[in-house]
Amino acid sequence: MTTATERLGALGRAELTLLVRNRTTMFVALLMPVMMVGAMKASLDQVDLGGSGMNVVEAAMSGGIVMVLILVVYLNLVAVYVARREELVLKRLRTGEASDPEILSGAALPSAVIALAQCAVLVVAGTAFLDMGGPERPGLLVAGVLLGTVLLTLLAAATAALTRSVESAQVTTMPLFMVSAIGSGLFVPLDVLPERIATVLELLPVSGVMTLVRAGWLGGGDTGELVGAALTVLAWTVISVFAVRRWFRWEPRR
Repeated sequence: MTTATERLGALGRAELTLLVRNRTTMFVALLMPVMMVGAMKASLDQVDLGGSGMNVVEAAMSGGIVMVLILVVYLNLVAVYVARREELVLKRLRTGEASDPEILSGAALPSAVIALAQCAVLVVAGTAFLDMGGPERPGLLVAGVLLGTVLLTLLAAATAALTRSVESAQVTTMPLFMVSAIGSGLFVPLDVLPERIATVLELLPVSGVMTLVRAGWLGGGDTGELVGAALTVLAWTVISVFAVRRWFRWEPRR
């Protein structure tokens, strides 16, 4: 009998092999985040960041970390889960030793590792070449990235339950992508928005992750704000776990 670690490793290696063979997926995972960071910087050039305490580079690079998580973890994993379901891979895996959480986690491992590596590259690049300085609170930054990875993995599984085919994943993932990009402070920091609007947008799934990541790298944020952000992330994580347990499909939709 194999251990949970061995099963996760085997599932992760198998998924990595499939990921490398898929050129479209590799493009999204490796190149799209870089392009989106550039797009964010261009959009922020048109925004007055005076009330946020950040310059354009700081806002774009810190927002780029969360954009990496959305693109590499969320968008990629929705397609992965749907493809493996429609190919009956998930159904076959459930007949073996692996538990349901192990199957979902194993499929997510390559995307999570790539995303974490890209986040590390962004931090190193910002520190070494863009004069941003090192993370003010490294532990908080790491916690924000890890919590975001877990949350977006669960949101991907929940979205896969609503997705009939790999092709339709481009449609079902768009609402969360657009809402997060526009309303969670990635492109336009919430600090520059009217207080009432910002208070509502802080409740979006990815807003708490953005707050933790930005405070971890750039500093700022009082204890109450950070606790509120962490609770928002944890609340959405619990909701996502419930949704996956209730609605995730292990067999093809008919």
